[in-house]
Amino acid sequence: MKVVIVGGVAGGATAAARIRRLDEQAEIIIFERSGFISYANCGLPYYIGDIIKQPRALTLQTPESFLSRFRIKTKVLHEVSAIYPEKKTVLVKNLKTGEEFQESYDKLLLSPGAKPVLPNLTGIDSDKLFTLRTVEDTFRIKEFIDKNKPKSAVMVGGGFIGLEMAENLCNLGMDVTIVQRPKQLMNPFDSDMAAFIHNEVRKHGVKLALGYSVEGFREKDDGIDVLLKGQQAIHTDMVVLAIGVVPESKLARDSGLDLGLKGSILVNDHMQTSVPDIYAVGDAVQVKHYVTGEDSLIALAGPANKQGRIAADNICGGDSRYSGSQGSSVIKVFDMTAAVTGINETNARKSGLDVDTVILSPMSHASYYPGGKLMTMKIVFENKTWRLLGAQIVGYEGVDKRIDVLATAIHAGMKATKLKDLDLAYAPPYSSAKDPVNMAGFIIDNISKGLKQWHLKDAVNLPRDRSVTLLDTRTAGEYLAGHIEGFKNIPVDALRGRIKEIEKGKPVYVICQSGLRSYIATRILEGYGFEAWNFAGGFRFYNAVMNDRALIEASFDCGMDKS
Repeated sequence: MKVVIVGGVAGGATAAARIRRLDEQAEIIIFERSGFISYANCGLPYYIGDIIKQPRALTLQTPESFLSRFRIKTKVLHEVSAIYPEKKTVLVKNLKTGEEFQESYDKLLLSPGAKPVLPNLTGIDSDKLFTLRTVEDTFRIKEFIDKNKPKSAVMVGGGFIGLEMAENLCNLGMDVTIVQRPKQLMNPFDSDMAAFIHNEVRKHGVKLALGYSVEGFREKDDGIDVLLKGQQAIHTDMVVLAIGVVPESKLARDSGLDLGLKGSILVNDHMQTSVPDIYAVGDAVQVKHYVTGEDSLIALAGPANKQGRIAADNICGGDSRYSGSQGSSVIKVFDMTAAVTGINETNARKSGLDVDTVILSPMSHASYYPGGKLMTMKIVFENKTWRLLGAQIVGYEGVDKRIDVLATAIHAGMKATKLKDLDLAYAPPYSSAKDPVNMAGFIIDNISKGLKQWHLKDAVNLPRDRSVTLLDTRTAGEYLAGHIEGFKNIPVDALRGRIKEIEKGKPVYVICQSGLRSYIATRILEGYGFEAWNFAGGFRFYNAVMNDRALIEASFDCGMDKS
């Protein structure tokens, strides 16, 4: 059997190695358009930021090591420009010499990845404007920085690449601004959770221009102007464009393969395309979202590697199936960690699901053990069925551990109420006897048994007349330091003694700093016959989100005024 693989990064390289492990006699050839194979895309920003010092650390394999260990021929700087399914050949061009030739195959695997979105804007071809996708892109940016010593940079786009690049350029001493059309960074997160990411980024000096549209670029005064719709331009030394990626599917389209979302390659759960003996994997393919079942594009290394393995199994006569992508991801944001899995509340509602959420702020480990830090968790679940749909966590230590537990629970089809039953490892330096994941389960279980919640979106519509009671159960000092207008302060420890101050027959909406004391207060109030509602997230959450929204609507730190 002869297998030709187009693309030698995550999906292609994984498939090649797996095919060899399953079939020692197979002839395997990889054609890779760039000069590198099996490189670590996710590590590229950290090489630019001098965290990763050696360029060779970015490449997990080389053509020589692949040949030596796996007897796989790898041809870098070779571009496959056409597929002839009826002849089972591909047209290949040697980018060094210009020579073209045809290569036959028994099975063909496409792993072309995705390419950065390049909008049709004036000045897009400036040599001070960069995208980051390949090792060559990385070297180009690194060379520009080393040669020109830029003092400022603008990131256009606030997703994974944009945020990682902003951090690394900031750590090099640059004045960094992120411009983003949506009013938040990191769209896999809900806007309320993104507020904590925004705060961390601002704390390290990065300026945020959220809700602004870029109209073009203009080289000026040894730098480049970023032209914004209806606003003054931002002058900077360099620009990195990171507004997203689209499937690299021209080869598939020209060859008559069926396409899906945004021109992605359609595959079945065996990773087979519409043409016999042609498979496709990675960022270029359309997949099913594991939670919603909807068609999706999810450009992440984990799914690409799994798809490569599954395709290889099937190429070798197996019966492996891809069950869908869940979108589990994690990102370092300066000193903070942010992670997500499944779907967020925004997308769940867009999908027509009837959902609720819980928000909690547990410590990373036992509070009595030094060094613990707060994390903010948001769990999304379906009403009535209690199906676990997604989770978002922003914090410091232990975020990655909890998101992986929740990702596993979602994949296993676990109900959100059952999170309370998970038997998770505990020692004071690492967790609490009631792990944060268990705590989320306790809250959801309480809701399933009648606990009433109110949410941030309800705050603006709460009556400020005498039809309800608004109660803040923090200490007097906390209350004086900041509170929501209209809320009466009775500390939880004084509540039983002052219960007569709360008028009977009216719903009581309760808040505290994190949600724990207000929960205790709701139980006390219920014991005295009141209808009590607990605020999800606490005043800490409310204050962070509202302050962030005010900053976004006002201006950003370059002095730009939206009015």
